[in-house]
Formats: sequence, structure tokens, C-alpha cells
Amino acid sequence: MSASIEIARVSKVYDGGVRAVDAVAMDIRPGEFFSLLGPSGCGKTTTLRMIAGFDTPSTGEIRIDGADITHVPAHRRDMAMVFQNYALFPHRTVAENVAFGLRMRKIDKATIASKVKAALAMVELSGMEHRRPAQLSGGQQQRVALARAIVISPRVLLCDEPLGALDKKLRQQMQFELKQLQKSLGLTLVFVTHDQEEALAMSDRIAVMNAGRVEQIGTPVEIYDQPRTRFVADFIGDTNIFRGQRVTMDHSVGIAVGNGLVLALPAAAAIAGSEVVSVALRPEKIGVSPGSTPDVRSTGVSARGTVESTNFLGGAVLYRIVLDGGQRVLAQQPNSGAGPLHAPGHAVTLGWRPADLVILED
Repeated sequence: MSASIEIARVSKVYDGGVRAVDAVAMDIRPGEFFSLLGPSGCGKTTTLRMIAGFDTPSTGEIRIDGADITHVPAHRRDMAMVFQNYALFPHRTVAENVAFGLRMRKIDKATIASKVKAALAMVELSGMEHRRPAQLSGGQQQRVALARAIVISPRVLLCDEPLGALDKKLRQQMQFELKQLQKSLGLTLVFVTHDQEEALAMSDRIAVMNAGRVEQIGTPVEIYDQPRTRFVADFIGDTNIFRGQRVTMDHSVGIAVGNGLVLALPAAAAIAGSEVVSVALRPEKIGVSPGSTPDVRSTGVSARGTVESTNFLGGAVLYRIVLDGGQRVLAQQPNSGAGPLHAPGHAVTLGWRPADLVILED
């Protein structure tokens, strides 16, 4: 059965006063695919290592199903870990690599053989028992590492950037397979990554970390559509961030961001007491129309500008546009099949809904 994990205000301070993790608190639910997402040095791997028992917190507690395991050795935590470099034994066969954890637990040979066979079948490596790691592709080596982890039937599976060494297409395939495997086995999975798309595609919930702290925890939709802070909005995908002075409009509240540009805020925006406001607007929320006619998605909010550059992304086109007031914004449009809709130098009008603006915490 899967396990719940509670991280109660855990900090890790190394010699010299370096604070790698600062009062992190989170609850991970049984059977959940939970990702720790953030840039290099944000504390996500250190947090994972403390869950695994490889590092001991300086302060705080870690609990599994309510039991304090802060000082329980790693080998007694009923967890398994998959590393970015796979950590396979090069001189041993696939079967011997997968069986390693079972042998350490002194399981009888017949049971080991049965469990290894079942684990390799789960990761679609049946028939490769006698190969060595050097005879496998990167994706196959990753599957061996997964089989070695799940063969011991852990309640928690920990993954530290396990797909980082794979090319994009194989990585996407392994994302799907790992997610399917996790759900079929009912494991609680804690997944460390710096790749925003990977976290959004695979996770039930995500903890976005920055400078040793948790900035926001939520579902992929919540993290993307309702970022709480400027860091989260800026780190997760492309976004436009505006900062300005709160102003009163005819029938609403807005912010003046300079050079005559005033943005109407959502009707339900709660910004009382805040004179300076930051908002985020995703590029795909902006409509782009030629000339001076706003896109139909606009409800009276528009701005004129000139296309500075276009980036063809395959399924979409990303425009960098300089507004008449001097601000630069990104706007993304679906690929219609006819190539870029607006060439550099073209005059355009941008339109959006006030409801698409997200107010950020300062």
C-alpha cells in the first residue's frame, strides 16, 4: 500500500551556514504523483534526500503515515529511489541489477526469480535478463532502474531527475510509461525535476521551490493558470508581467503601467490596501489582429503595437510585440497551417479579457 508523507517545517543548514532548505512544509497524499519543481540550487534534491534518509534535517520532522522517521536509517524507510544516472552495476546483468535489493533482503532464490521476471515484464524488458547495461539504450537502462526500484514493492518511490539524460521524444514516452506504472502500482511517487513541461504533464500536484522555500503547491492547472507569486508566474512557461499603480476606472479598478497604458483588472480582484500591483498575462490569452481592429476575444481591453519578431513553434506561433507605449509583450497564436500570421514590422492590435489577468503577491 502507498503511504502519506508529511514534511513539517524542515530545514537543512550545511557547514558554513548555507541554508539549502528553509522551513519547508508539505503533505503528500497516498498514491499521489507529487513533483518538486524548481531551478538548480532551489533545494528540491536536498528535500528528496531528506525524505529518503540520505540527509538528516537540521530542524523539523518527516513523518510517514503519522510516524516520525526523521532519524530512521534509509534502509528501514520502505522506499526506493531512481537516480538521474541510473546507478546500474555495469558488470552485472539486467536480472542481477534488478534482483540486487531482494538479495540484500535475503529473499529466497525462487521468489527473487519470480519477482524479477514480473518487474521486467512491467517495464517491457522481458527477454533481456542476460544483457549488461552497456548493451542497452538509455531508455532501456532507465527501465532497468525502475524495475530495480519497484521489485522490492516500496510504499514510496523517489525519483531524482530520472529522465534528464533522455532525448525529448524518448523522454515524453517515458513520462507516459512512468505515470501509468505509478498509477497501476498505487505508489506514492515524489519526483524531482527542473523541467516545467514535465512536471505539468505528469503530476497530480506540484510544489514550486525557490531559494530553499516552497513558493506554491497546487495542481498543474492551478500552478499554471493561477500562479501566486511573480517567481511562479515567470518560471512556469512564458508570461507577461506588468507592474503599476492602482487606479480607479469608470466601472472597475485597473493599474497604470506607464506611457498611458492602463490595464483593467478582473471584477473580483481583491487588491484593497495595495497601491502597487503586479499582474501576469499568459501569451496564449492575448488575441492578435492586424491593423487597429481588436481580436474578438477582447472585451474592450486592447493595445496597439508592432511585431518585432516571430518564433514558429510547430503547433503555434509566438510573437514578440512592442506596444506603442514601449512595453514588450509575448502573444501566442495557434498555427493555422499557413505559417506566421503577422510578419515583423506589421502593425497589430492586441486584445484580452480582464479576467485573464492574474494578480500576483508581492
